[in-house]
Amino acid sequence: MSVIADGALKARIETLQAASRAQEAETIGYFVGRAKKGDLTWDGLDDDANRFMADKMVALEPIKAEFCHMLCRALRATRVVEVGTSFGVSTLYLADAVRANGGGVVIGTEYEPAKAAQARANFAAAGVSDLIDLREGDLRETLKVIEGPVDFVLMDIWTEMARPALELVAPHLRPGAVIVADNTDQFREAYRHFFAFVEDPRNGLKTMTLPFDNGLELVVKI
Repeated sequence: MSVIADGALKARIETLQAASRAQEAETIGYFVGRAKKGDLTWDGLDDDANRFMADKMVALEPIKAEFCHMLCRALRATRVVEVGTSFGVSTLYLADAVRANGGGVVIGTEYEPAKAAQARANFAAAGVSDLIDLREGDLRETLKVIEGPVDFVLMDIWTEMARPALELVAPHLRPGAVIVADNTDQFREAYRHFFAFVEDPRNGLKTMTLPFDNGLELVVKI
């Protein structure tokens, strides 16, 4: 049974997820090819990789998105930060959860103007634009101001941006707030700067890697 009760929203999400899955083979092929050439590093994508990814959705898998929705509902989250919005598929889940909690805001981040435009169109079509503050540009600038305490963070971004995003959001986490970061098993080494921050006792965070496909990190503000 889907966590999304709104039938029209559920159908829209399923259509977007299908479009994302249709791109997976091409995306995997590109990065496998780059890796075989030995000219790829997860510490930062080069211009060619950024050009390739400019129209790729890379939506969070449905089971992970549903898990995030359930966490937001359990937390009664009303202020959510999404680090890496892309076409806004997972944002729709988060906005639906916030709406069910009585309202609030999902602060989204997206660097690519074309992706941000498509995400906004998806939000409008789903009727949740009023719940989303999509900030376009470099997240190291767009997340400098976060008004109010944060209940939940979804981090589904290229690994080199995980630590900078966390440093900006962490001071605003309320006690009991939850961060979810994707693919932390698959890209453990690339996430090393993120984990250095999480595991520093001065930052008041506890973490556990959940056995979802490629790993899903659950980080709690204590």
